[in-house]
Amino acid sequence: MKRTITDKLLEWRDSAARQPLVVRGARQVGKTYSVLEFGRSAFSGHVHHVDLELRRDAHAAFGDDISPDVVLRRLQVILGIEVVPGRDLLFIDEIQACPRAITSLRYFYESMPELHVAAAGSLLEFALGDDSFPVGRVQPLYMRPLTFVEYLWATGNEAAADVVAAGPHEVDPAIHRALLARLREYLFVGGMPAAVRAFVDSGVLADAFAVQDAIVATYRDDFGKYGMRVDKDCIDEVLRSVARSVGRQIKYARLAEGFRGSTVKRCFDLLAAARVVERVPATSPAGLPLGASPDSVRFKATFLDVGLMQRLNGMPHDIDLATANIMGLYDGALAEQFVGQELRATLAGHPGGDGLYYWTRVGESPNATAEVDYLTTIGGRIVPIEVKSGPAGRLRSMHVLLERYPHCAPGVVLSEGLYSELAEQHLMFVPLYFAGALDELERASL
Repeated sequence: MKRTITDKLLEWRDSAARQPLVVRGARQVGKTYSVLEFGRSAFSGHVHHVDLELRRDAHAAFGDDISPDVVLRRLQVILGIEVVPGRDLLFIDEIQACPRAITSLRYFYESMPELHVAAAGSLLEFALGDDSFPVGRVQPLYMRPLTFVEYLWATGNEAAADVVAAGPHEVDPAIHRALLARLREYLFVGGMPAAVRAFVDSGVLADAFAVQDAIVATYRDDFGKYGMRVDKDCIDEVLRSVARSVGRQIKYARLAEGFRGSTVKRCFDLLAAARVVERVPATSPAGLPLGASPDSVRFKATFLDVGLMQRLNGMPHDIDLATANIMGLYDGALAEQFVGQELRATLAGHPGGDGLYYWTRVGESPNATAEVDYLTTIGGRIVPIEVKSGPAGRLRSMHVLLERYPHCAPGVVLSEGLYSELAEQHLMFVPLYFAGALDELERASL
């Protein structure tokens, strides 16, 4: 599958200040496949794939002495390979299975910089425990599920992908309807590569659902592996509860009833560290950076993948894609998850980027309360984003924010409607499928 991460991998290969690369992310987002495909196409020599979950004997290479020359000599003998620096790629996969291997990466950076070393791992925070991660000696690269554009590539819709990747603009109504149909499909299939592949192969949504169920089961098995550090039942309940709580403020006491608040918080924090869930703090749009003073109490969360989210919510297998109301599903939570997921994937590391937040104003009465779904920065400007299906007159919270913080105008409203700009109300209405291409607004009218 074509992935945008390939461009970042090429940048790493060619960097004069290259450090060992650690591709991180939840299980089954495509880390192994992407690195192997990159290695085969971008190196003149061999890709030496060392899977530390499958090859437990390879753990012996990372024993008492983890200097690069010793580790490399041991690996070559144990695995029967010959690694040539400057020509080959050494790919240490499932590195979380051997914490000493993680520690060894820092010494490759210091003592053998000519060797291209890449690693991949899931749930590293679970596996490491108290062991330190070699910060400053490795280059982390986070990988997520397929974005909507990548999904269009995977399903053979190259022309549609070109339209979406171009960023917000006026789209022919017929093309608009076709893109919404593809988006509706994506909300159920999601971006986990195995689920996408199952749907592409059969065209049957239930096949994608079966894969999603298997992925969730794999995550539960992972929790069990590290049961000494987390309560398996609690973390399982937190996982389900976050999937049901997208778009709403998180309260630990409601995530897993019957467990102590400190236990629930630890489970949430571990899932967040593993990128299965991600915190969206409330903050003020008064000025940059947005992350300077996030609210430590009020926060929402997004889930790893919109497809997995709908499975954990119990979506029926016989859902009719043609009639499904995107904005109405789970009171709009599925659309809000999609937007958050796309913003995370496409704006992460973007120049001038400042994370993902939301804005809330708590009043003395319900009518005085206001909330805007997301705040982020694009091109050094704070951009408020609302996910809505109604007309501008119902966007009370957005109007409140723009009145109080006029430097944030124009606000972006993502909906199923066509692209339009309401200059008098300081609003841009953008079709929902452009959520992952909002960075293109920097080169447009913003």
